[in-house]
Amino acid sequence: MTTISRIENTRASGRPARAGAAALLAGVPDRNCPLCPRLVTFRESVRAREPSWFNAPVPPFGDPDARLLIVGLAPGLQGANRTGRPFTGDFAGDLLYATLLEYGFAKGVYQARPDDGLTLAGCRISNAVRCVPPQNKPLPVEISTCRQFLSATIAAMPRLRTIVALGRIAHESTVKALGIRNAAVPFAHGRAHKAGAIDLYDSYHCSRYNTNTGVLTPKMFREVFARVRADLG
Repeated sequence: MTTISRIENTRASGRPARAGAAALLAGVPDRNCPLCPRLVTFRESVRAREPSWFNAPVPPFGDPDARLLIVGLAPGLQGANRTGRPFTGDFAGDLLYATLLEYGFAKGVYQARPDDGLTLAGCRISNAVRCVPPQNKPLPVEISTCRQFLSATIAAMPRLRTIVALGRIAHESTVKALGIRNAAVPFAHGRAHKAGAIDLYDSYHCSRYNTNTGVLTPKMFREVFARVRADLG
């Protein structure tokens, strides 16, 4: 049985899920989610140092009725972990939101803060791991543990048609959440896969490191979303 099937069975039966039925079905961990001890310790240390920051599992951004879901890796320390909105406040967000605005998946002006009035249009954004990891590197067990929330986010989007995975880890966790073997849909930048009823598109992550080293150029990134825009209509 896939994770999504377990979520749907939990919804039907009313049985509590591992992370709490309400939180799991909403795809949003509790603010003090205890599931990953290393991430809890890191979260608490940042809360003590920067008490005005969000410092909690970052919820998805956008309408659950959207047809497009973008899946990143994890909140950045001074980005989403600080602001509470995915990809907000760091370089990756500068490139992502500029691209979404260009292709009609966002409206307004991105000003790198959650109260800038930016809205998404037919698009939702989430992460494979909801809590900020030390050095931006979640452990495999943390990715696996947090996948239940990614699965719940996917299951809660009734009109979902397309997913864009930003980076190999996001791709692999998304594929597992969909109940598909990674070997059947290997990651490659610019590649499109059929993952059951979902069209899955891959892109290198839009991190500063990838753009500074030339692994990903803005043109390469825009080309992915141009194709998604054309396919969604």
